[in-house]
Amino acid sequence: MSGGLVALLDDIASLAKMAAASIDDIAGQSAKAGVKAAGVVIDDTAVTPRYVTDFSPARELPIIGRIALGSLRNKLLILLPAALALSLLLPGAITPLLMIGGAYLCYEGAEKLYEVAFPHAAQAHEATIEPVALDARTVEDQKIASAIKTDFILSAEIMAITLAALPAGGWLKQAIILAVVAVGITASVYGAVALIVKADDFGLALARLSPASALAAPLRVTGRAIVRAMPHLLKALAAIGTAAMIWVGGGIILHGLDAYGLGGPTHMLHGAGAAVARAVPVAKPVVAWAVEAAGFGVAGLVIGLLAIPLTSRVLSPLWRQIKSLVRRLPSRRRT
Repeated sequence: MSGGLVALLDDIASLAKMAAASIDDIAGQSAKAGVKAAGVVIDDTAVTPRYVTDFSPARELPIIGRIALGSLRNKLLILLPAALALSLLLPGAITPLLMIGGAYLCYEGAEKLYEVAFPHAAQAHEATIEPVALDARTVEDQKIASAIKTDFILSAEIMAITLAALPAGGWLKQAIILAVVAVGITASVYGAVALIVKADDFGLALARLSPASALAAPLRVTGRAIVRAMPHLLKALAAIGTAAMIWVGGGIILHGLDAYGLGGPTHMLHGAGAAVARAVPVAKPVVAWAVEAAGFGVAGLVIGLLAIPLTSRVLSPLWRQIKSLVRRLPSRRRT
């Protein structure tokens, strides 16, 4: 009897160890996959604050909360099942879809630079683009819908990069890791966005402290510095977001080409990074990474600039024709 109990307790202990090892494995793989998607996460964090800049302070956090919920729905209810289905049924489609998403990121980033350099030409380009209909009753709803649409593209890249970084395994384990990455990245991105957006209110509160204590004066100075710095920080974040779009998109496309045996550009950039790092006495890994990232950025900018006329002259007219055909289908059925 006692021997059976000891054996049972031993089995339970073994199962607990296996479960703990499995949890550690999932946590480790989730962290590694999240690091792989870091470039897109930076992009997402830098892009989102611009969607709440024109609203009253009282509406900023509710708007961020609604965008975060939309982002979580995108990841968990649409993208996670789609990623698992692709992994099981069409694993070869993951790389092409990643490359399409990368091309979109290049286009978005290049379009922002094009708008700064050639504002009139950019307005003409925007006029040729078929707008995506947004069922929005207010400006706030429209902003949120636009933010969630942009987030969908970035979230798709995050989930695809995460899936591509996972080793072969059971679908349940992959689903858990994807869900952990989705929740963790969403919480970190929109938590950071909330801190960024409310930093000026925090600075204003510090600047208005009454001079009742010895700490009030330095805190007021700090608060005024925060308020003055926030517009510059938001501009810097917009620039970082644009650069991240172009760099990440270019890197995704070049790595995708490498997967299809066209690795010349990637190998050339890797070699250039290594050569420059050898000539620099300090921070060799950082220098090598910077050279490769710059090369990916140049490639992404070229791809994005090529995508601008392609979108206005080919893709947008094609999309209009498809929409026109779809509108005609019900009338044909009725006749």
